[in-house]
Amino acid sequence: MAETPAASADSVGGDGETRRDFLYIATGAVGTVGVLAAMWPLIHQMNPSKAVLALASTEVDLSGIEEGESVTVVWRGKPVFVRHRTAEEIAAAVDVDLADLPDPQADAERAEKPEWLILVGICTHLGCVPIGNQGDFAGGWFCPCHGSHYDSSGRIRIGPAPVNLEVPDYVYLDETTVRIG
Repeated sequence: MAETPAASADSVGGDGETRRDFLYIATGAVGTVGVLAAMWPLIHQMNPSKAVLALASTEVDLSGIEEGESVTVVWRGKPVFVRHRTAEEIAAAVDVDLADLPDPQADAERAEKPEWLILVGICTHLGCVPIGNQGDFAGGWFCPCHGSHYDSSGRIRIGPAPVNLEVPDYVYLDETTVRIG
């Protein structure tokens, strides 16, 4: 007498599923998990290291910076100028005719709080570091390498630099602390 497929020793269920089908599915599932487990270290090693994450942002205490002074901090390996501007420097930056600027940008777009100016301290011409409180504009910066002059808002006024000094992303955590990055 011949056995029917449902009564076979390889039979698992009544829908024609066999033990062999189950073994194929189980082997495929275990193989997939194994491949994913082997790939995880390769994918995880592409995440930034703790040292890089630590450089992603920096906090600056503004309470020690007197009016008219600036400090330079390091963020992502770049110098960042944090300047506590005087009322005269703010007025000079606001009173500029934007049509006279090579890269027109209002002072209000560059400083969230007018008394604090935060800029990446790298000349936009060839990457030199400008000198503070130098040049033809009071409270501005001067790049001695090629003669670029920036005003008290970090906007290019004279020289070969094509654009203004960069304003990094920043947020005020409270009245005396700012986080850059």
